[in-house]
Amino acid sequence: MSCYWLIPGCQSVKPSYRYAPYYCEENIWHLCQETDFAAFERKVVLISNDTRTCALWNQRARPAQDEPVIWDYHVILLYKNQGWQVYDLDTVIGAPVPFEQYVELTFGDIQIPEEFLPKFRVLNADEFVSVFSSDRSHMLTADGQWQVPPPPWAAIVRNEQSNLMQLIDMNRETFGRVINLPQFRSEFG
Repeated sequence: MSCYWLIPGCQSVKPSYRYAPYYCEENIWHLCQETDFAAFERKVVLISNDTRTCALWNQRARPAQDEPVIWDYHVILLYKNQGWQVYDLDTVIGAPVPFEQYVELTFGDIQIPEEFLPKFRVLNADEFVSVFSSDRSHMLTADGQWQVPPPPWAAIVRNEQSNLMQLIDMNRETFGRVINLPQFRSEFG
């Protein structure tokens, strides 16, 4: 994996971490199990909204440097080490990065239409590891072709069922709890 960063002084991602573009949920599932994070309190955060159109800045997939990506969902890892740190393997601002810096550079203070505002489903990392399941069907086109190639590792499927779409449905009662951006800033900032 090659990484590049815009913010001087940020650490780069350890090359041994599993990474596949556009499969953030699987990247984070694997990252949660890395021994580097075992001693820390860890949270997995699924980011989405009712229209599945969240604006995130400073993502690798951004159309231009000053423009956001509009993700249907995104997944990051928070861990507590002298304050909350964020691991987002798809950002260009660095990893890990302090929570406040990540939120400012990813969501900013720009007034955007409500349809692009994020909601956050927060789960304990161990819970996410034990319950997450995805057969990757959300990445298939109507004719059965991959939108982007899948990761080289096996899909993470439990009981032959996928629950990714339930986890990113911010109106559904399921694992974790859902909060808005001001609550997210207040709780982890």
